Amino acid sequence: MKNEKFLLLLLALVQFAHIIDFMIIMPLGAQFMDIFQISPQQFSLIVSSYALSAFVMSLLGALFIDRFDRKKILLNLFIGFALGTIACSMATGYLSFLAARCLTGAFGGMLSALVLSIVADSVPFERRSSAMGIIMTAFSVASVVGVPTGIFLAAEFSWRMPFAAVGFLALFGCILIYKYIPSMTGHFNTEKGVSSPWSVIANIAKNKNQRSALLFSTALMLGHFTIIPFIAPYMQLNIGFSDHQVAYIYLAGGTLTVFLLPLFGKIADKVGNAQVFTVASFFALFSIWVLTNLGTVSIVLALVVTSSYFVVSSGRSVPATTMVTSVVSPESRGGFMSVRSSVNQLALGLASLISGSIVVKNSSGTLDNYEYAGYVAIIMSLVAVGIAWRLKLNDTGVE
Repeated sequence: MKNEKFLLLLLALVQFAHIIDFMIIMPLGAQFMDIFQISPQQFSLIVSSYALSAFVMSLLGALFIDRFDRKKILLNLFIGFALGTIACSMATGYLSFLAARCLTGAFGGMLSALVLSIVADSVPFERRSSAMGIIMTAFSVASVVGVPTGIFLAAEFSWRMPFAAVGFLALFGCILIYKYIPSMTGHFNTEKGVSSPWSVIANIAKNKNQRSALLFSTALMLGHFTIIPFIAPYMQLNIGFSDHQVAYIYLAGGTLTVFLLPLFGKIADKVGNAQVFTVASFFALFSIWVLTNLGTVSIVLALVVTSSYFVVSSGRSVPATTMVTSVVSPESRGGFMSVRSSVNQLALGLASLISGSIVVKNSSGTLDNYEYAGYVAIIMSLVAVGIAWRLKLNDTGVE
């Protein structure tokens, strides 16, 4: 595509809306447990329901996603996502909210895979980590702008407001996609042609490198999301953050990653993806341990700890994503990335359920056993580092 930067910014908008929708659940965890009168286990089900729904739909999507114009698939998924998020804002109780999260996850889970496929199709490998850094900066912007705004809206008005705002933002994004993104069918124009629906699954079954990439993604997700759902509730219930102050976690961490994620991408392009991933992961081990063993400290020190985790966990995701997109050729990349998204969502749901089964709320209202969730995350992070060095990157073809 000629206007590469504009395409990346528009795809970053899609990621921005998708990430806010997913992230806003976690800082509102303490409120949901109070409003819906639910336990930490039931709260973890809210997080995992989105992920498990995304798992099922992404797996089904792998069978057809490479058969169509990328633009048309992106537009239809984003419309479904917008309507699902608006449905969340209209939920009347815990069960209806859970159902709306499942609906949103069905569309949202596939969005991430499609965005990454479009980037991989459109940007040459030698510049792809930099492009991924731009796309993944959406996470940082969501943290700096979206999540604090959502927390403010929830605290000042109602928990419904953040979901309504994201839903209507997504509808605006749909208009931009329809009007400004051209048809994207370059993945049809390879020597092999478009892969048949079942060949995507067959290729993964017989290709050890692709299976390793999926295992790598699974380990990394478990290394992230075993602790992420309870960061905000832990800071509120154990450290003493107020409903408004919890926004500082995302504001501080997100601001740092806005500036540093593109740098991670540029360094990975020059030094090597596996090398940068490994270094960032080892810093992440220390950060996870400190975060999940944090005692009674000042809010300022707590923000230093959470911000360090934001930086290293997000930073290692940039080279990790580049490596995974580069183990498959363009004609079957969409299907593979959809399977990868499905596996990621399953791992995310599993991680949330694991943390929900470990972390408990005691009689004084604080959370116990968070450190054990951290140990699980540390072990899986080490597993991910080991797999990263076994991946073979053999990428060909650019739209």
